[in-house]
Amino acid sequence: MPDSAATLPSRSTLGRAATGLTPLVLLGLVILMFLRSGPAGVFQKAFPPVEDLTIERISMPAAGQIEVAVVNGGPAAVTVAQVLVDDAAWTHSLDGDRTIGRLQSRRIRIPYPWVEGEPHTVKLLTSTGLIFEGTVDVATLTPTPDSRFISTFALLGTYVGVIPVFLGLLWLPYLRTVRRRTLDFFLSLTVGLLIFLGVDALVEAMAASGRVADGFHGTGLVLLGLAGAPLVITFVSARRRSSERSAGVHVSGLIAVAIGLHNLGEGLAVGAAYSTGAIALGTFLVLGFLIHNTTEGLGIVAPLAHESVSLRRLVALGAIAGLPTILGAWIGGFSYSPVLTTFFFAIGAGAIAQVVVVLWRRLGSPEDGPGLAPANAMGLLLGMGVMYVTSLLVTA
Repeated sequence: MPDSAATLPSRSTLGRAATGLTPLVLLGLVILMFLRSGPAGVFQKAFPPVEDLTIERISMPAAGQIEVAVVNGGPAAVTVAQVLVDDAAWTHSLDGDRTIGRLQSRRIRIPYPWVEGEPHTVKLLTSTGLIFEGTVDVATLTPTPDSRFISTFALLGTYVGVIPVFLGLLWLPYLRTVRRRTLDFFLSLTVGLLIFLGVDALVEAMAASGRVADGFHGTGLVLLGLAGAPLVITFVSARRRSSERSAGVHVSGLIAVAIGLHNLGEGLAVGAAYSTGAIALGTFLVLGFLIHNTTEGLGIVAPLAHESVSLRRLVALGAIAGLPTILGAWIGGFSYSPVLTTFFFAIGAGAIAQVVVVLWRRLGSPEDGPGLAPANAMGLLLGMGVMYVTSLLVTA
């Protein structure tokens, strides 16, 4: 009997639990009262419902067929009454009920003789008379996940992200021959590269958040990714730092992870653009990506200039930074999601920001302070300048 009594929670423990739960219970009661007898019903009767449909993607899965992915991001249910294609009412079918609840999604299939290479506009007319519109700039057959397109998007990701990163790793032998001051210059250049990539990722995240349904709060996704990534990296870095034999290898690993997250978002955007015909595949575009992303490999190996590192580890670092581009191209090409694109670009921006802080602390000497030497300032500006100039080659 004494043993069983010892396992029971004490009165003080139960009292603390009750004190902590009381505000939540009262909050639930207030919400229930508001929904049942509060002013919400009066406003609902006096004003029309607020409707908000977001067309996430318009695809052409087959000749003579259009498929529209739509999400209800508003506070009230929306009923799709009619579908117009190029200003003409058209027959259609939904994969569920015609009334779409909050945060629910539907796929609308429209048998329509779309024309290869021409623009088409789809309008959704709701039961209240509101119109939500989406446009396909260049109509083209949407890729399906078969062996042909899986290999095609893998090859695209390889050219865009994998090959450039590994080419950049080949700068390591040269960096081993330079002095400390020159190495600081290249580390500063790496910081400039990462700052440009981070800002680019943040801009892409904000742009993608504009295509997210309002109910999913695109700006909140950006904030979660931007703030969450540095916290996770700091936690993982603190756990591994004690077991890592080389500080340079540790920093290079962080840079590779940050660039990999950025390239994942880049692959998402590029895959989605190719799948919808928004970008015409051309030699100039591929060359632009090759030149632009080769500098990422330089950023990875700069902290390793005076460190001992095996070929196996170098290959692993290149794979961490480059292979996510292929994964992103697959996801973007076959099932593009504004939510995922926003979140991954935000994560990439946050991760790069954290790595910039870590790398900046390694610059300079203790006497001069980090980043104060003129050569470091020049390297920082040159890094951002190189990324800007090479980004001009990547036109979409």
